[in-house]
Amino acid sequence: MSGVLYFDGGCGMCTRFVYLLKRLDRTGALELAPFQEPGTAERLGISPSRMTESGWWLDSSGQVYAAAEAVNAALSVALGTRAPLSVYRVRGIGALQDAVYRWVAAHRYRFPGTTPYCESHPVAC
Repeated sequence: MSGVLYFDGGCGMCTRFVYLLKRLDRTGALELAPFQEPGTAERLGISPSRMTESGWWLDSSGQVYAAAEAVNAALSVALGTRAPLSVYRVRGIGALQDAVYRWVAAHRYRFPGTTPYCESHPVAC
């Protein structure tokens, strides 16, 4: 399994999180890209107005996941085990993770982070 996690490159907390994911990547199969990258909405098959709702995962088969499921898919690829995605799919766990994810996403600019990706890599955004 491999894929791309699209994240909010204007968010310092999101940038810090994807840098952590990259450090955890044991497989080298994890790709990360800001969702501000031109053409992302079209690649994901969603409307541009939905881009800021969450992070997005596009796996090698073309499957798209959003929010906590996207994070679990990326973590599964980084760690080389389907365990995070399997736990997410246990009845009730995914709904709880999604609720927490949505709250954090709605308040993401209030959390500490690092220099947002799009500030340090403006050409990519």
